[in-house]
Order: sequence, then C-alpha cells, then structure tokens
Amino acid sequence: MKNFSHTITSVYGMHARPAGNLVKLARTIDSQITITSKEKKGDAKKLFSLMELGIKKGDIVSVSVEGRDEDEAIKIIEEFFAENL
Repeated sequence: MKNFSHTITSVYGMHARPAGNLVKLARTIDSQITITSKEKKGDAKKLFSLMELGIKKGDIVSVSVEGRDEDEAIKIIEEFFAENL
C-alpha cells in the first residue's frame, strides 16, 4: 500500500468537475484508491462516494493506493491532486 497526504488549495474544494475527472482517471487504474477526509473514507472510482466527503479548501486529505499497479498509480494520482486540487 502506498499513501500520500494533500492539502486542498482549490478555492472550490473538490466539486463535481474535479471529482468527476478523478473518477475517470481512477477507473483506468487497477488498484483500489481510497480518499480519507475528516475520518470519512471514499472510493475514488465512485463519484457519489467522493462528493459525500464534502472536501473544501484547506482540508487535508489522505490518499491510499493498494494493488498490483500501486507504484505507478500513486504517481499518477498524486500528480492529479497537485495540478487540480
């Protein structure tokens, strides 16, 4: 399992557009991707699961990736967060 933390810098937090883009990206990856915010967990491959987290600007999220392609997947997901959130 690989992990990283990220502080949300987007003024709008994780709203529908970046969440949808994250879901599209996550679905191209075989590994399980879990986003944790304020003690709640969401599956990065399910839009409603991410939206229920209510992630806002300044929130610190933890991302974990577990599976056969986790080494490559963690890099891709971390880059997405840096560029979009």
